[in-house]
Amino acid sequence: MNPFATQTVLVIDVAALERSMAEGSAHVLDVRDEWEYRRAHVPGVLNVPLGQLPRRLPELPTDRPILVICEHGERSLVAAQFLASRGFPAAASIQGGTSAWIASRRPVERS
Repeated sequence: MNPFATQTVLVIDVAALERSMAEGSAHVLDVRDEWEYRRAHVPGVLNVPLGQLPRRLPELPTDRPILVICEHGERSLVAAQFLASRGFPAAASIQGGTSAWIASRRPVERS
């Protein structure tokens, strides 16, 4: 994965993420490490750590947008840029990440 990717992607906030999840219009991907994901995550999201993303691309749907979340928004931006460069043009990053989700007092799951 190229850490200097320049692919332009959409960045959305947690309210838009919540709306997309309620509508079922997007697939949500958490790219944090497994231990971070277990600590607290947005309910119902798939965990694919950033380092595993290249080999796990076949698991991702191509028929709807992929919204990517991490802890604060940096890794999700890199992941969304990578996805866009690999044929997932509707990839978007969640601004503020899981931290923003939690700060907004939205529900979380813990494993």
